Amino acid sequence: VCVAGYGQSDGNEILQLIPPPTLLTKETQGLCPERDFKVECGGFSKHPVYSLKYVPDTSLLVTSGPPDSSLQVWQVSAEDSDVIKFVSTIATENGTGQSWAKIATISARAPWVLHGSRLDRVQITEVDSRKNVYTAASGSNEEISGLAFLDCNTLLLCCATGRLCLADTRQPQSLMEAVSVPSASCSEQWCMGTRHGTQGLEPSSQPVARLSSWGLLTVTDLRKTSESLASAKARVPSPGSGAEFLCVSWAPALEGCLAISGFDGTVHVYDTESWDSTCREAEPIFVHKGHAFGRAGGSGDPPLVTVHTWHLQKPKTLLSAASDGSLHVWDWVQSCGKC
Repeated sequence: VCVAGYGQSDGNEILQLIPPPTLLTKETQGLCPERDFKVECGGFSKHPVYSLKYVPDTSLLVTSGPPDSSLQVWQVSAEDSDVIKFVSTIATENGTGQSWAKIATISARAPWVLHGSRLDRVQITEVDSRKNVYTAASGSNEEISGLAFLDCNTLLLCCATGRLCLADTRQPQSLMEAVSVPSASCSEQWCMGTRHGTQGLEPSSQPVARLSSWGLLTVTDLRKTSESLASAKARVPSPGSGAEFLCVSWAPALEGCLAISGFDGTVHVYDTESWDSTCREAEPIFVHKGHAFGRAGGSGDPPLVTVHTWHLQKPKTLLSAASDGSLHVWDWVQSCGKC
């Protein structure tokens, strides 16, 4: 597990942590004497780290953060060292003054990073050589809120307005709108979550979830973009107050279950199987409130969940981090249909 700081100082830690033994086994165990993470190695970033991605099948990490859209590449050192070493910077054309880049990684052909802060500046760079291997064709400079590899050839981009665009790396001029902007307030900001799924299924058959800063959730099938599969209104505090840490993610092993965070110190889990297209208010099947009861941040504000993710082998286990530096691993056990 890798974590990083996002303060404005030039000493933001990047740490690789060893999970407690209970997280390393697929079977559910009883009480475990060792319940804390241990620091395996670490380093310091001069940039605040707003996004951190592991490059599959390598020992490399890629990070991004203000004040520009450049990327930083890091080497997780060998077992005999406790240092995460800075390797290189991937600079972007006219990156100064741009917002920080959203990133996604893949190692299908070579270690690649997909990155960009605006729709007309999305590109793929080979991590080792820093060579540009693809640039998306777009005349729009809409802000990007998220991007993903659906497979080694297919890219999905989400604009802050909620618009989704598909691209094919084999056809540089192929950027196309997949789903238009949802009917929403002009001040609404959106993020997306993709489900990487089941072997043998086409990437476009996996549902895409979008979450807005007002708590609206939509689920879309990219093969039929004229209408949403489902939509709902989440119960969130202070809707529209900010979108910096909005996060929505699909459970990798539970059909129809997703989690959202970024509104306060909680993480909400939902079952979308019962949703329809009427955008009714949805009840979460579980709410993790652990961060909300933690200590306040340095400014005196209550902690805000900055990111969460699902454990890949334990279907009902999630990890979440908050603005007070806390990292939680937690299970939810309520029974709800397939969940």
